[in-house]
Amino acid sequence: MTEKISVHRMKSVVTVCCLSFLLGLVALVETDEDYTEDEEMILSLILQDDTQPEAESRPSAQFYRCTKDAWRMPGQYIVVMRKGTHVNQVERTARRLRAKAAKRGYLIEILQTYSGAFHGFLVKMSSDVLHMAVKLPHVEYIEEDSSIFAQSIPWNLQRILQNKHESGKYSPPNDGAKVGVYLLDTSVQVTHREIEDRVMVTDFNSVPEEDGVRVHRQTSQCDSHGTHIAGVVSGRDSGVARGASVNSVRVLNCQGKGTVSGALAGLEYIQSSLMSQPIRPVIVLLPFVGGFSRTLNAACRKMVESGTVLIAAAGNYNDDACLYSPASEPEVITVGAVNFADQPLSTGTTGTNVGRCVDVFAPGDDIISASSDCSTCFTTKSGTSQAAAHVAGIAAVLLNLSPNSSSAELLQQLLHHSVRQVINPESLPLNHRLTTPNMVAALPDSTSTLIGEDLLCRSVWSERSAVKGLATTTARCRHGEEMLSCSSFSQNGARAGERVEERDGQKECVAVNGNGGHGVFAVARCCTGHKAQCQMLESPKRGEDAECPPDYQLTGCSSSSSSGHVSDSDLPLHGSRRACPAKRGEMSYASCCHTSSLECRLIEHNPTGLSEQVEVSCEDSWTLTGCQGLSDGSGVRGAFALGNTCVVHTSGGDKGAAAIATCCRHRPSHQLSDH
Repeated sequence: MTEKISVHRMKSVVTVCCLSFLLGLVALVETDEDYTEDEEMILSLILQDDTQPEAESRPSAQFYRCTKDAWRMPGQYIVVMRKGTHVNQVERTARRLRAKAAKRGYLIEILQTYSGAFHGFLVKMSSDVLHMAVKLPHVEYIEEDSSIFAQSIPWNLQRILQNKHESGKYSPPNDGAKVGVYLLDTSVQVTHREIEDRVMVTDFNSVPEEDGVRVHRQTSQCDSHGTHIAGVVSGRDSGVARGASVNSVRVLNCQGKGTVSGALAGLEYIQSSLMSQPIRPVIVLLPFVGGFSRTLNAACRKMVESGTVLIAAAGNYNDDACLYSPASEPEVITVGAVNFADQPLSTGTTGTNVGRCVDVFAPGDDIISASSDCSTCFTTKSGTSQAAAHVAGIAAVLLNLSPNSSSAELLQQLLHHSVRQVINPESLPLNHRLTTPNMVAALPDSTSTLIGEDLLCRSVWSERSAVKGLATTTARCRHGEEMLSCSSFSQNGARAGERVEERDGQKECVAVNGNGGHGVFAVARCCTGHKAQCQMLESPKRGEDAECPPDYQLTGCSSSSSSGHVSDSDLPLHGSRRACPAKRGEMSYASCCHTSSLECRLIEHNPTGLSEQVEVSCEDSWTLTGCQGLSDGSGVRGAFALGNTCVVHTSGGDKGAAAIATCCRHRPSHQLSDH
């Protein structure tokens, strides 16, 4: 698009450069050398008396420029000749412009001539010469050159869209304009057209000296990582949440290197800024990793407890994310990276970190975004930093819809909208296949009505226990989540069950390794939006049922044995009496919740044939809160929730197993009025 503007003639001054040029031409005249038509024209124009009007008085040609200021290319102009103009007139006009410019001390460069769809030329010159150019004969109009861009959606933005009916257009539910993002990274090139007026550089700067004595601290290198990440979050064309504001906090040097102490100082700076000038909602993006640090994890945890959402990169070391910080902190939303095929990012010897400390995956391979090489340059980068930036953008969109959501509620929403079971488990290390979430982050569908009060649950895995008999391991929910059930899983089936304990006011799912076991996992079912008063009740004594009080709903059952082997429990009771039955010598644990709107029910799947894996899923609008396995002959290796599906693994045998799902929901409002 273009707009018409006026060009005013500016008063010219003969410069020293022009005088030198004139003396040079006079010297040529004195030597009686032949000179070209260009030189004759230049000489005649220089010798021309400026006080005399031009022989021909003509109106000025029109001048146009792009209405998108960020796309303009000042200093480069397309001169379009009138219809019927011959090629030789184009060349003569270009020479005449060069001569007029030279007379006033300006140099111009003809970059291209056109003779197809129109006659004209492309010229590189100062805008001060425009008033002369529009007065040239045969010129119809002049247009300032401007940038053009490919309009296909980059694969990563296409991938996070749920609603794909509008091909070629990126259209998220909103632009995240209500959300502020703090970016702890390198410096950022704020003049880049992608992020101009969207990024504010804070006065914080805590970075170590660069390694080596001959480091070239070019601005483009120092800004490279931060500029690219800021573009992924909120860039005009490459960003996920294009209305979100970004505050740059520099904690990485020109080599992309920082220190734990610098990151701690950066977090403290942000906390202080939020106290003096509160921003809500706010996201802190941590696109870096270091070795495991208790101090850094504790600082992140404290920020989340104060109401801030923290999102971190999982790391690019093809390793367990739990070995790195801040990725290992449970209160931080940790993001792994996938490629175009939705498979874990792997580039040579490096690749995305995986494991139970990863919460979700996002696009992180060949991501197009702003390059710090110039204000209109783009480049591709890969890594979990880029993946974390995608999730920060999606989180901004979600918080724009539901600004009061806590970090725990936001994570549940992210997982609810994610695309499930697209990662090939064979592409994950064997020891992380069960514990790594098979979910790729996506934007909510435009028809989604999900809010922070909906009942949403996720599974949280512990690390594997030691192999000695009765060794334990623990899974915990995040701050703001409620544990609605606890289960366990053992690869060889040797387990002594699980129990729920309370420590420092927080419930813990404790799994017990069985005699001869190879280690056991605890799996906590952690939920938000329950709007209920919940408690975990145990059997009065071994062999007796754990029963919920009247008007309480049973959301899950657990059982444990002190003998080193747990028997399969009986079917939970969900009638007028809601209880978890206990086998002889064993303890049962019932998760009981009370609210007038909550309702729960059991769904059982008992296949007729033998199967090593049995599944049963809750119906739409119902949420899986508990998962158990029952067998009669073949031992159950354990049960766990995978999304909204209860999965039971058996050890084989001559009889099959059943999967038991406890499904709950908030009763629809029209049903509440009937009670």
